[in-house]
Amino acid sequence: MTEQPAARTGGRLSRRGLLGGGAAVAGVAGAFAAGRTTAHAGDGEAALSSGGRATSYGFRGAHQAGITTPAQDRLHFAAFDVVTDSRDELVDLLQRWTLAAEQMTAGDPAGNGAVGGDTHLPPDDTGEALGLPASGLTITFGFGPSLFRDANGKDRFGIADRQPEALRDLPHFPGDVLDPARSGGDLCIQACADDPQVAVHAIRNLARIGFGTVSVRWSQLGFGRTSTTSTSQSTPRNLFGFKDGTANVKAEETAALDEHVWVGSDDDAAASWLAGGSYLVARRINMTIEVWDRQPLGDQEMFVGRTKDTGAPLSGGEEFTEPDFDMPGSNDQPVIPVDAHVRVVHPDQHGGARMLRRGYNFVDGSNSVGGLDAGLFFIAYVRDPETHFIPLQLAMSKTDALVEYLKFTGSALFAAPPGVQPGEHVGQALFA
Repeated sequence: MTEQPAARTGGRLSRRGLLGGGAAVAGVAGAFAAGRTTAHAGDGEAALSSGGRATSYGFRGAHQAGITTPAQDRLHFAAFDVVTDSRDELVDLLQRWTLAAEQMTAGDPAGNGAVGGDTHLPPDDTGEALGLPASGLTITFGFGPSLFRDANGKDRFGIADRQPEALRDLPHFPGDVLDPARSGGDLCIQACADDPQVAVHAIRNLARIGFGTVSVRWSQLGFGRTSTTSTSQSTPRNLFGFKDGTANVKAEETAALDEHVWVGSDDDAAASWLAGGSYLVARRINMTIEVWDRQPLGDQEMFVGRTKDTGAPLSGGEEFTEPDFDMPGSNDQPVIPVDAHVRVVHPDQHGGARMLRRGYNFVDGSNSVGGLDAGLFFIAYVRDPETHFIPLQLAMSKTDALVEYLKFTGSALFAAPPGVQPGEHVGQALFA
């Protein structure tokens, strides 16, 4: 079998090209690449092309990819502090990040690649993703409240008058034990992929490009998505063993996205640049795994309000059957307890407010007492955190039976701008 030469795009070695050539694909990539397709679309809408290549999502479009895109299996999330006061340097970084993100989501290396350049200079790309397909990589950017005004109220970049009214630090909810080193940030990047090395490669290279302009404040790896963003996906399970995100807003619900996820053009006159974008809520939620595992199955189901097997509500039916909160149970109590999680956070309790969740499980080794440092890295996209997240979190922290087994250790809110159009860089309207 003869090997095919590595494909190049504009002088750059293409990851997709390494896996894209006829018989060599079977020899090099084997079953991994077989039967997979390439999808190019900025909003997570798959436009299929020739088979035999890994899925990829276009970086540009009306909305950023990585929101309604079918949730991938792996996450690398990073929050950054801007270490310069120069507006020009920040804009230059966003331009360079845009170029690199577009390259990497297409399956190409960043810049001019990891090999083939001047041997006396560091390569533009770190190289650990050479030979790997795009793996459905999406890269999503967000701007934190401190980018507009720092802790002292200083407007470092001349954009304070464009800060959205809703973009404020999330309140300290009852039960929060937040670690400042895992909270906040001027900027964030969410990299999702079906290969952990591809996701890590994306953040590693963007952090490297930003050296001297930004520094990593905190980051989080995630595995095993805990939500479904498309009707084509089955509902996954969290580390408590229950199906998670049954009632999540799906990509196919266009009207619901407009109502609950995308910021409207008339939502905030000072922040017209955010129209078509969304607010990204990030919460690091530690689960007391060992304590939970000792609870009887019946109690676990009562805490959640759903069966552990099928995910059906305790009032009966199947997973997607609407819960009947009025159905009586034993001892004159409803069959779905008043403090069950599904009841406390249900849209009916919050004026119909829904959110689009993109959370992930995490296990970061063991803690100081020998338990698992594990839980849910909660990510949600909402049109307005004041109506679509804060009331739900307040209710949950006060009355939800699950809270006894949770510890909120990190928190952040970011404005995710709309998609990047041809010839633009991410956040361009903000700095125009």
